[in-house]
This record gives sequence, C-alpha cells and structure tokens, in this order.
Amino acid sequence: MFGHVGDSHEWHLFSLEGEHGHETEVAMPLPVITYRPKTGEFSMFSYSRFHGGWYLDEFGNHISNTSYDGLYVEKNMKEKIRADNGDPVYDLSITKNVLSMMISVVIILLLMTSAAKKYKTASLQAPKGFQNALESAIIFIRDEVARPNLGPKYLKFMPLLLTVFFFIWVNNLLGLLPGGANFTGNIAVTLCLSIVSFIVMVVKANKHFWGHLLNPPGVPTGIKFLLVPIEIISLFIKPIALTIRLFANILAGHIVILCVISMIFIFGALSKGIGIGFVPVSLAFGVFMFMLELLVAAIQAFIFTNLTAVFIGQAVEEGHGHGDEAHGHEAHGAAHH
Repeated sequence: MFGHVGDSHEWHLFSLEGEHGHETEVAMPLPVITYRPKTGEFSMFSYSRFHGGWYLDEFGNHISNTSYDGLYVEKNMKEKIRADNGDPVYDLSITKNVLSMMISVVIILLLMTSAAKKYKTASLQAPKGFQNALESAIIFIRDEVARPNLGPKYLKFMPLLLTVFFFIWVNNLLGLLPGGANFTGNIAVTLCLSIVSFIVMVVKANKHFWGHLLNPPGVPTGIKFLLVPIEIISLFIKPIALTIRLFANILAGHIVILCVISMIFIFGALSKGIGIGFVPVSLAFGVFMFMLELLVAAIQAFIFTNLTAVFIGQAVEEGHGHGDEAHGHEAHGAAHH
C-alpha cells in the first residue's frame, strides 16, 4: 500500500501474472541522477539498471540484488539510493512525484495561456466553455479569499494565490487517476508549498505586525516575557499547520480507497465465496470514496489558499491607529466640502 502512495524512481502501471504465480511488473523506469560529495562524481542512468530482483536485509528493507556504478536501491517506507561503500549520496533523480509535478505545470500553462489568448483575441465576447469555468474559479478566489483577507492590497497577491490554488487542485486531481502519483500526499511537497507562503508572509510583514509580535502594546513587561515566545512559536506553527493539513488529508484519502479495494483480496484469501460476495460492497464504497476525494481535491486547494491569504493578511494589515487616522482625514475632507 505504501508502495502505491510513496515516491519511486519508476512509474508503476500494473502487474501481469505469469507462469508459476510469478508477477511481471509493467513500469516506466525514470532517470536516476546522483551526486557523491566525497568524490565529486555525478551519475545519470536509467532505473532499469537495478531490475535484478530483491532481498530482505536484517532491518526488513528491500535491497536490490544488482548494483550499478557503485550504487544500489533500498526500499522500505521510502525508496533511497545508497552507495556500495557507504559514502553519502545526494539523490537528484526525476522521480515519480517530480515527473508528476512537471506534467501538472505543463497542463496549467497550457490551460491558462489558451484562456488568456482567447481574452486577447476576443476581449469583447462573453467567456464560454472552459474559459467561463476558469473565470468563475478566479473570481471566486478574488471575492471569497483575496479581498476579505487582504483588503485593498489583494491585487498584489492574486498571482500567488491563484498559482497555489490551481497547482494544488490540478495535482490533487492527477493523483486520483489510475496509476497517478500521490504528489500532494508527500509531506516534502506540502512543506515546500508552506515555506513559500511563510517566506511571503515574513518578507511582506509590516512594522505593525512585527511590533505586535515582538513588543505587544498595552501588556505588562512581566507578561511580555511569556507572551513574546508564544507569539514567535505561533509564527512557525502556521506553516506547520499548512503542511500537515494538506498532506494528511490527501494521503488519508488515497489510503482509504486502497484499503477498501484491498479488502476484496483479504476476504478472498480467507474464502473465495466471501471475497466474491464482498466485491460489490467494496466497489460501491470505493466509488463513493473516489467521488468524495474529487470534492476534497478542490476543498483542500481552497483551504490552503485561504489560510495563506489569512496569514499574509495578518502580516500586511495596517494598525488601527493608521486606519482611524485615515478615516479622520476622510471625514474632515467630507465636512470641508
């Protein structure tokens, strides 16, 4: 099960049962790119070089029988490239998740540039078809996410919010395709997305934000020694919450669907009749979970985007004194006129 939801150096499609119960895996090997810092050596070759069978070591890891260029593969919860002599290895390979990300980027670019081209060539015509659906999603993010959380500064952050939303949504949907990659269910991916949001929040934060964080006004000095560390910790909890929320929801959805389908074979191993009888129940629940995951794919993209906007909005929000002063100038001007 974790082999299906984990990252890999090959894209597994399906397995064929051959003679004597042996299975033949149908998979697309991907490029293995490694760097060994001790020797300064780069290696690049196909993952198919390791296809020579597996054995279990004393720790329960699957180790490739064959090694190539002084390297071998170790599989357990995570697939790793190791050096035969134990030297450190930096894995820069095009893995299944990396290739899935590249595919999603190409899809997003094609969809967005085609819609933008239609606006340029037919700017006075009402949008229709996919262009209309895309415009509805963009307006939704603008009116329900950006404006309420970022106020008058929302336009500056719209490119970031739209990119995050469509990137997560498209990758969530690609992960639901048969044989798809569990890209957004990888905690390294969600962590990188959260770090981007965190960097934008910290870089764009104004003096009002840092002043309330490091020197809360109207708070006794003794309480500040307790409050300021809590505020600093909460600053780093925000990207952690973003990371775990997206990762856990997407990974859990994949695992539940796999569990439901696997129950057919679990009951079938106990009794063939029970296994066959459980097929309609398992498939019905599996289809229901799949439909639910289609909804979750959009919801999780929205939640991540909305929380990003909330955190950035807190960082760029002007102080109440500034707002009161501005309101006072407007009132004075109106009275003068």
